[in-house]
Amino acid sequence: PYVVAADVYGADPHVGRGGWTWYTGAAGWFYRVALESILGFSVADGRTLVLEPRIPASWPGFTLRYRLPDRVTCYHITVVNEGSAQGIVAAATLDGAALIPEPGRLRVPLVSDGERHELHVSLR
Repeated sequence: PYVVAADVYGADPHVGRGGWTWYTGAAGWFYRVALESILGFSVADGRTLVLEPRIPASWPGFTLRYRLPDRVTCYHITVVNEGSAQGIVAAATLDGAALIPEPGRLRVPLVSDGERHELHVSLR
């Protein structure tokens, strides 16, 4: 998304009509809200991937690709929602090796090695 509509009217006769549609700065903030507050993805101190998803119970999950600043190393993230309203990280693997999640979140040290890494996360 490059732009976000701002003033969307809720009163007759203009219900649903939007104005001031070219708020380009708002699009970046909207993207961050989706990425950080819904999908729960963030990077702490540039070295640790943090996942704390808050997706609806009706979502089956999501996939995400994160490329490190080296522009080569890539983390392919798959999150599977077991249908619980809690959405707590229950289990995770990185390149097939089991990880131990913290209560409610997962922290994964990022390694800039030019490789593709597979991170699988299960929510309960």
